[in-house]
Parts: sequence; structure tokens; C-alpha cells
Amino acid sequence: MEYQFIRDPITGFGVKISDEHTLVGRWLSEELPHNEVAQLIAKSKAIHKDSPMLVKEGKEIRFTLSHDEALFEAHALFHQADDLSNYGDDALVLDEHGLVSGCGYEDFIALLEAWYQFIHRN
Repeated sequence: MEYQFIRDPITGFGVKISDEHTLVGRWLSEELPHNEVAQLIAKSKAIHKDSPMLVKEGKEIRFTLSHDEALFEAHALFHQADDLSNYGDDALVLDEHGLVSGCGYEDFIALLEAWYQFIHRN
């Protein structure tokens, strides 16, 4: 996973990341409070094979971490099908592209530690 952290004077901290990981970047820059990063690193490193998954509900994104992977799911995925039925005449369909993203456990820990270093240096 390739990424580049940026500091924008208007929007604050952000991350440029590959298209398939866009949701991960949004979660880091929009959903994860800066003062919770160190605590999340500690909790993440404590996850083992027999540990329960760590789940963090955000405003728009659900984060789930197991000993194998980190999964990011936009809340839009969980809308009931009957919500869209009201718009049947408009032929609307939920496009799931960009609504789910994931990465391996080790890659996530490395990303999180790099993010922590970046936001605390700048």
C-alpha cells in the first residue's frame, strides 16, 4: 500500500493513497481523532488470534480490525434494500465501488504508526 501524508493549510492533515484504499485515507483524516491514534496503536498491537475483533463506528465509516486484516466499510453499504425501492422509477442502484476497503494487519499497523509520527511532527 502506497501513501503520502499531506498537510493542507485549509483542510488540515490528509493522506493521498491508492484508489482501492481511498476509504482508508478518509477514515484516517476524517474519522479518527488525532488524540486517539496512540491509544488505537496500543489496542491494535494487543490483538491476537484469539482476541475479539476491534470495531470502531465512525460518522460515515465502520472500522474492524482482526489479527489478519483491517476492514473499512462505509455506512452506505448497510442501507436496507427497501430504502432504494422508493426510487425504483429512477433506476438507481447502490454502487459498492469505494464503499469497502481493507489491508493486512501489518500494513495497517505500519500506516497507523507513520500517521501518528506525521501528525505529531507537524
